[in-house]
Amino acid sequence: QVQLVESGGGLVQAGGSLRLSCAASERTDSTYAMGWFRQAPGKEREFVSAVSRTGGFTSYADSVKGRFTISRDNAKNTVYLQMNSLKPEDTAVYYCACRRTAEWGTTSRAYDYNYWGQGTQVTVSS
Repeated sequence: QVQLVESGGGLVQAGGSLRLSCAASERTDSTYAMGWFRQAPGKEREFVSAVSRTGGFTSYADSVKGRFTISRDNAKNTVYLQMNSLKPEDTAVYYCACRRTAEWGTTSRAYDYNYWGQGTQVTVSS
């Protein structure tokens, strides 16, 4: 079972930046696609971004496109989410997830992911 640990959350002013990290307990390169989801109070968990198992494909929710960048460092078994131009509506608990797959692409469906981290809080003040 893969364990995922997120870090990098915090409080930031609108327009600021944060970089989230998600460290996996085992090698994920070429085997696991990775994703980021978020859940705001009173709302359902929503897709933010994903990167394919090889790193060759990425996808983003429309709400974060152009502001967030996902990347993975397979040597460190870590995936990152660089978040720029943050808005108050980005406030949420951010979750990292991984999906064991042989597919080349990404998925935004939460139920496709096998393992989840505990989440890290991101709060953007106006």
